[in-house]
Amino acid sequence: MYITKLPGRNAIMALRLDRLVPRRRWNCTLPVHRAFSSAGVNCSGHNKWSTIKHDKARNDKAKSKERAMVGKEIASATQMWGADTKYNPRLALALSNAKRASIPKVVIDAAIARGQGLSVSGQALESLTIEAMLPGNVAAVVECLTDQKGRVLQDVRYLIKDNGGIVTPTTFLFERKGRVVLEKQEATDPDDYLDQAIEAGAADINTDDKGRLVLLTDPSETKTVGEKFAKLSGLVIEELEMIWDPNTDSLVDVQDEEQAKALEDLLSALREEPSVQDIYLNSTEQF
Repeated sequence: MYITKLPGRNAIMALRLDRLVPRRRWNCTLPVHRAFSSAGVNCSGHNKWSTIKHDKARNDKAKSKERAMVGKEIASATQMWGADTKYNPRLALALSNAKRASIPKVVIDAAIARGQGLSVSGQALESLTIEAMLPGNVAAVVECLTDQKGRVLQDVRYLIKDNGGIVTPTTFLFERKGRVVLEKQEATDPDDYLDQAIEAGAADINTDDKGRLVLLTDPSETKTVGEKFAKLSGLVIEELEMIWDPNTDSLVDVQDEEQAKALEDLLSALREEPSVQDIYLNSTEQF
């Protein structure tokens, strides 16, 4: 008779352990699979955040440019007809546009004071001109009004250098001119007002991007020419200013996208500086 020997206790435990080994090895591969899946989710979130960040940057630049334009309009209206909106409809309109554009009150107050030649604290403002070469080999003349020339000079120079620009003489690439802007009329043709412009002593007459008549003249005769032309034409003066007009043979066309972006970033930073009033460029495109 044959007797079958059953496995002992130790043999049974060893058999169970052998069966458990493959299961443990399989479990060890699970974290690798999970890590691969989570990486895809992280990439998706990163791309979404980058898109939001770039959109916000574009919106901030547009708002910065709008604040600069509205501030200039308020200062110009205040300079010409005073700070009382009861007697200055042009200022009332500019303030209405500022509120509609959600321009901060501190910016509006600073523009009104600037139009009176004062700072917000009531101190007299002084003009300051800074020349520089910006990204894309674009020459710039930056006009400032401030009661702290030393601080503004240091801050603006730092902004230019920190954003890829160089502080260097550039006014020789521009010509100083007087600029008179008249109220907009329907279907305005500069040729229709050529005789009045010549009689008033203007050097040139054209229209701006808003369709308004613009006279160019000698800086010292800006007010005289503007008032005489307004009397001859019956049009109302909206702006009187002195500008830096780039020479036609020095105009620069910025075609490189990286340089154009760097230029836009620098201009946006300069427009955020409260003392900066105007930035004149010799580029063929407006930034």
